Amino acid sequence: MRALGVFWLVVLAALAGGAAVLQWLGPPEGGVPPRLAQGAAPGEPPAEPAAPAKPAEPAPAPPSPVVAAAPEPASPTPAPPSAAEPAAAQAEPPALPSAPEPPPLPTPVRRAEAQPDRPIPPPDPALQEPSRYGPLPRVGPEGRTSIRAYGRSFDRGETRPRVALVVGNLGLSAALSEEAIARLPPATGLAFSPYAPRLDPLLERARLRGMEVLNAIPMEPANYPANDPGERALMTTLPPAENGDRLAWVISRLSGQVGAIGALGPMRGERFAALPELIGGVQDVLRQHGLLYVDPRPGAPSPARAWGRSVDIVVDEPATRGEIDRRLAELERIARERGSALGLAGDVTPVLVDRVAAWASGLESRGLVMAPVTALIRRPEEIPR
Repeated sequence: MRALGVFWLVVLAALAGGAAVLQWLGPPEGGVPPRLAQGAAPGEPPAEPAAPAKPAEPAPAPPSPVVAAAPEPASPTPAPPSAAEPAAAQAEPPALPSAPEPPPLPTPVRRAEAQPDRPIPPPDPALQEPSRYGPLPRVGPEGRTSIRAYGRSFDRGETRPRVALVVGNLGLSAALSEEAIARLPPATGLAFSPYAPRLDPLLERARLRGMEVLNAIPMEPANYPANDPGERALMTTLPPAENGDRLAWVISRLSGQVGAIGALGPMRGERFAALPELIGGVQDVLRQHGLLYVDPRPGAPSPARAWGRSVDIVVDEPATRGEIDRRLAELERIARERGSALGLAGDVTPVLVDRVAAWASGLESRGLVMAPVTALIRRPEEIPR
């Protein structure tokens, strides 16, 4: 009997030691296994499972048997899909058919770009001859003339109506002349007064812009002496030799000129030009020096004995804004009817420069092209033998 008591004492001590060890070790990871919960000692309530640790990745736990003493868990609320879930697991909208490739755009037809303005070459010594007044133009080797050497380049195949303009009386006011050279279209012809001082700087600026230069020949006008063309003017009362000497002085005043025009401001040499032999002699001299001649009288026939042309309209009589605009529009109308038209502005003024610059800026959009004077000249019909 005593031995039996010792046995039970040993068993109880072993059980107590095992319980102490289990308590020291703690519950196993993941809670009490179900089989241990079912094998609890009778009359002893099952131990509450510890809260399971959150796994690193969500994974469904194996279903465990329902413990009679545990309350029935509520049905879990489905969680929204995690961003870590593959895209294929989420619902995808039905794929739309891909749009067809658009057809290639047609290549636009590109017009040839306008070439930049080229400066007029400086005076060529081969096209000059000495005189008592200084170098005079002359016809050079192989028939080279100042008309071609100092003329502005122009596409001779151009089919649009051509308009040309000569602005006169430059050089007397340096400031106004510089403004005209800077603002007028480069195709504008500039007629300089031979009485102007210090012409070389203005001529150089004009050449750099590619502007053709003409000489303004003073000739006896209508209503002389009320209208005085100056001491070097060609007069009907002078002998031919004197007029020839004065003409040599006039054309020696400009270097790099393409020709001359018989107008000095509002005076257009009407009385002198009305005598065919006198004006014909002037044209002969200009042709022999390789120069053209522009007759400033609207409606006059083209020069018969020199390369040149007469003007179609004077655009600044009177020199008011409205009248200048009206006459420039008339110049366009003449160009459309005849294929070309040449206008003259007898005197450079601020309002003239402003109106011509505005008019020329929209010329091409109206279907016309501005041409230099050398692109409109005609061959002389009569050349004395």
